[in-house]
Amino acid sequence: MAEIFSRLNMFRIGWRGVKLSRKVTNAAVSAQTQRRYSTDVCEQERSLFGLLFDIDGVLVRGRTPIPAAKQCFRNLVDGDGKYRVPVVFVTNAGNSLRETKAEQLSHLLEVEVSPDQVVLSHSPLRVFTQFHDLCVLVSGQGPVVEVAHNVGFKNVVTIDMLREANPLLDVVDHNRRPKDLIPPSKKLPPIDAVVLFGEPIRWETNLQLITDVLLTNGRPGNPVTSLHYPHIPVLACNMDLLWMAEAKNPRFGHGMFLVCLESIYKKITGCELKYEALIGKPSVVTYNYAELLVRKQAEKLGWTRPVERLYAIGDNPMADIYGANLYNRYLKAMHRTRAQAQAQGGSGSQVPGDLQCEVSDDAKGSGRVMVGGSFDHRLPEGCSSILVCTGVYNHDHKDLPSDPEQTVTEQQIFHGHRDFRFDPSLTQPSFMVHDVRDGVELVFQLEGRSLQ
Repeated sequence: MAEIFSRLNMFRIGWRGVKLSRKVTNAAVSAQTQRRYSTDVCEQERSLFGLLFDIDGVLVRGRTPIPAAKQCFRNLVDGDGKYRVPVVFVTNAGNSLRETKAEQLSHLLEVEVSPDQVVLSHSPLRVFTQFHDLCVLVSGQGPVVEVAHNVGFKNVVTIDMLREANPLLDVVDHNRRPKDLIPPSKKLPPIDAVVLFGEPIRWETNLQLITDVLLTNGRPGNPVTSLHYPHIPVLACNMDLLWMAEAKNPRFGHGMFLVCLESIYKKITGCELKYEALIGKPSVVTYNYAELLVRKQAEKLGWTRPVERLYAIGDNPMADIYGANLYNRYLKAMHRTRAQAQAQGGSGSQVPGDLQCEVSDDAKGSGRVMVGGSFDHRLPEGCSSILVCTGVYNHDHKDLPSDPEQTVTEQQIFHGHRDFRFDPSLTQPSFMVHDVRDGVELVFQLEGRSLQ
């Protein structure tokens, strides 16, 4: 885990990306993956690859498994239940612990899933150590205190704790207003930062109290006498505007809650709500974390050579596909950085801490991703994106053209987060398939591997 922290500390800003003009296309990926492999090569000569699976809309709809998923995973394990290739689940869900999510997946898919195979939207918060000793207000649902402690936060205040300490703040629901005598406020420490894990149950309560905290510089019981801007740090997990459950149409996700919070704050103050970090898909930091877990899974499988390619399977063009393609850009830029270091006389295993690898923003504002430390292992060559039609995207929607070689127009409605610049090419999948089983079969075919 220390190694993971070391690698990810380079990406604490989370939402900033790497700029590269090359566009991933079906033909390019197909040529890359098919050119050398046949089904009869020995294991030592085969390409080594890993799979990243989204969950909602790919493997399950709500609590109901998608039928193709069970068959897919029966094929992905051998007779002893051992995975044939490294498998990691990357979800923007964040209102649970990794252990709980792994147990749910094991039950639904009827294969063993370990917590070490699960990346939740909040998992990379473990590397944001500069906030771990601060007093943080956490928003979400489920075991938010346990989740916060699990990723390293020591001093945690929940929305319910804040509401109980200041009962006059939450008055939208008349039935929850104080009756008769006004109870005295309880003393809570000042809030130093706000951590948004996921969509809450009572949006009006969370929106009101979070806004109070931001306007009062962390002291919501005090009157607002002047604008405190920049406000205290805000860290947000899961930017999904929509997600797919059992209903016929997508449901509001945490990204919709963020839209509300951003709109309210700007309406009141005239200023933009600022984020210290946006993590979860499509941020590079989340995929970097997932790649490290893939490498750990490869080691458990006894692989002695590095994973050469990743395939990310998802249902949401604005989260899964955008994120996988953005990570592919990052990988290409990192390889160029290594090559440049070697050309300058270095070994390529060490890169100067202040070397910047073609970095710009895929988000509003300024900033850069610094590449420091050591290339202690070889990164994958790239990450291909595979879009399934069983979730947020389906054939009846017009989010993507029917011809995968065509490009989305700039007039498309952008469902990504406000702070991500809309790059239409990043929403274009490397491959489009009907369901997850078709996607996995395609990958194994491209890699010259058998699922039997």
